[in-house]
Amino acid sequence: MLKLFRKNLETGNPRQERDPGVNPNPPAAEDRESEKGARRRRREIIIICMLLPVVVFLVLFQSHIATWKVEAPFPSNLLVISLIILNILLLLLLFLLIVRNVVKLVFERKKKVLGAKLKTKLVVAFITLSLVPTILLFLTATFFITSSIENWFNVQVEGSLQESLIVAQVYYQDQANSALHYARQISQTIGQLRLLEKGNQGALSDLLKAKRAEYNLGAVELILPHKTGSLLIRGANLEAVNFPALESKVLQEAFRGKEMTKIQSVGQGDLVRGVVPIFSPQNPREVVGALAAIFFVPQSLVSRVSEISRAFEDYKQLRMVKHPIRSLYLATLFLVTLVIIFVASWFGVFLAKGITGPVQKLVEGTQKIVKGNLDFAIPKTSGDEIGTLVDSFNQMTRDLKSSKAQVEKAHAELSKSNLELDQRRRYMEVVLRDVGTGVISLDATGRLRTLNRSAEEILGIDASQVLGKPYTEVLQGESLHLAHELARGVNRAENHSLTRQVKIQVRGNLLTLLVKMAILRDEEGRYLGMVVVLDDLTQLQKAQRAEAWREVARRIAHEIKNPLTPIQLSAQRLRKRYLGQFGQDGAIFDECTKTIITQVEELKNLVNEFSSFARMPAANPTPCRLNEIIREAMVLYEAGHRQIRFEFKPDERIPVFNLDREQIKRVIGNLLDNAVAAVDAVAEKEGEGHIVVESQLDPLMNLARIEVADNGCGVAPEDKSLLFEPYFSTKPSGTGLGLAIVNSIVSDHHGYIRVKDNPPRGTRFIIELPLKQ
Repeated sequence: MLKLFRKNLETGNPRQERDPGVNPNPPAAEDRESEKGARRRRREIIIICMLLPVVVFLVLFQSHIATWKVEAPFPSNLLVISLIILNILLLLLLFLLIVRNVVKLVFERKKKVLGAKLKTKLVVAFITLSLVPTILLFLTATFFITSSIENWFNVQVEGSLQESLIVAQVYYQDQANSALHYARQISQTIGQLRLLEKGNQGALSDLLKAKRAEYNLGAVELILPHKTGSLLIRGANLEAVNFPALESKVLQEAFRGKEMTKIQSVGQGDLVRGVVPIFSPQNPREVVGALAAIFFVPQSLVSRVSEISRAFEDYKQLRMVKHPIRSLYLATLFLVTLVIIFVASWFGVFLAKGITGPVQKLVEGTQKIVKGNLDFAIPKTSGDEIGTLVDSFNQMTRDLKSSKAQVEKAHAELSKSNLELDQRRRYMEVVLRDVGTGVISLDATGRLRTLNRSAEEILGIDASQVLGKPYTEVLQGESLHLAHELARGVNRAENHSLTRQVKIQVRGNLLTLLVKMAILRDEEGRYLGMVVVLDDLTQLQKAQRAEAWREVARRIAHEIKNPLTPIQLSAQRLRKRYLGQFGQDGAIFDECTKTIITQVEELKNLVNEFSSFARMPAANPTPCRLNEIIREAMVLYEAGHRQIRFEFKPDERIPVFNLDREQIKRVIGNLLDNAVAAVDAVAEKEGEGHIVVESQLDPLMNLARIEVADNGCGVAPEDKSLLFEPYFSTKPSGTGLGLAIVNSIVSDHHGYIRVKDNPPRGTRFIIELPLKQ
């Protein structure tokens, strides 16, 4: 390298600045000098092209070394020290090359080589332009790297990792304590009810199933000391899980009266068992069995606990190479700084060599073209980019003569194309505006560019306020998290498209949406953005669930109704025949038979509700006056609830239209019944209850609207989307069928029902019925 450096200093162009018209060197000598210069430039370019990938690879390699997982500190330290030595060698090489360029410029200026001043100016300019930001970047990066590495290895990070491990351990301990607690509760209940005695096997199984569901246990296991096997009651979601038998040591301790906890790993997760003894009701010290309450920890949680442990171990290993890594990063930054300075100086020299000669001729030609001489041409002297520039200059002068006509023709064609594009754009806007599916498009930066009317209605946003904004500013909370997850999914998909059904909260309502996403690319494969299509499946799924619940109600009513009457008659006959024959136990007999008769009656009412929901009669619409139906329904409630103020605001413009009188009356009665219950829940604390029923005519939509508003306890936001689902009720004694029947009747009339808050307190139900069905 030193020999090449010395040779380049001695073989500079020896020509002095002379009169431009005098050329002391023969053409052959100029050709030889030109050929030598070309070979030298090619050699320098080859060297730079070979070294540049090495430097880039080294920088990338070193920037990721801190993220590697190493098994022992010694190989990592050796690797870091080797890289530091390699960086130092590269630094020395780059420093030598920079000094070479500077010294060569100084020699050329002293010899007054043609173009030396321009070369110096370009080199100084490039170095100056690159040096200031490079130094600032170096200092800033040094500060950030130092502070970042200190932050990586601070006490808070290590403490957070340790606390994470403690949290995982506490979670398992809490599960074990809860299992022991619930096992004690179940064990005491079994002993008190004497369920281990003969003939109580069915009641014992029922109790274990009920307690498993009540305590939300994964499974409950009963082991008797003189029987092989055990009675295992597991949840439906754990049918595929293999429950291993308890170790004999644990069972022996339990049969000795001791409580034990055991954590067992199975293929799908961990089982946390709490094992307690079951004592005999006759002899509290005698153990008659053992009971295990089992919690199931899924594999996903087990994996996360393992990941936390591995992360803590990786952190401790990485902390051992903290100082070598910081030195490595600083050396890499300094290496990049010198690379930038070297490239700037070399590029200035290279650029000056190719510009000096042809630029003068281009200046002369430009002056002649300015004067109007379009026939002027510059002779081509080289085949590089400057030669291409000369050809382009000559071509430019030839094209200027015919450019006006071509520009006018191009302008006309462009105007025609713009008109066609504008027509297509308007047509697409009309289609997107009126289609029932929500359509959203985003550009390459994630900004909303298209949002049709259906998308506005589904998402509850105004297009005029969000178009042009990034989607990260429009969406918030769970919606933004869901959008990020869908974007990652469509990027990972093989065909760059994704279809997924999601649930999202919009203005207090839980919507079920079918989301279809696709990535947009042009003919060259460049990323243009995304298009999102939204289909609202909420009402469809509600209808499907309602139909399924009707079938369930029909079967339940059929199976339960038949044995109820014989049970009730048998209880009445027992009461009639034996009530006076029990003496002191007569009161107990009387209470038991009364309980049986009362509960059977309650079951009959429940079965009747099932039958009503399962066999809803078809609507029989006849011409009716809506206001009369509402008044008839309100009369009974006004008379029966004097403590509540009822108010009816009829709209007399509502015409006579087809309705099923009895079904609509049932709808109004059910809503009034719910309103009365909601008002009674808070009337004593909040003052007088008030229920308002209002009818309205909407001539624009050609429908009649009914609103039932109260100032009761209201409905929680998370319950609004479930109110009209079968068997969902906010009342402790409700069957959950009332509003489901209301929704079914309104749907049979081709109407729609929804629920809203009634500020400052209460609920407002809104029914919309079309005047023409």
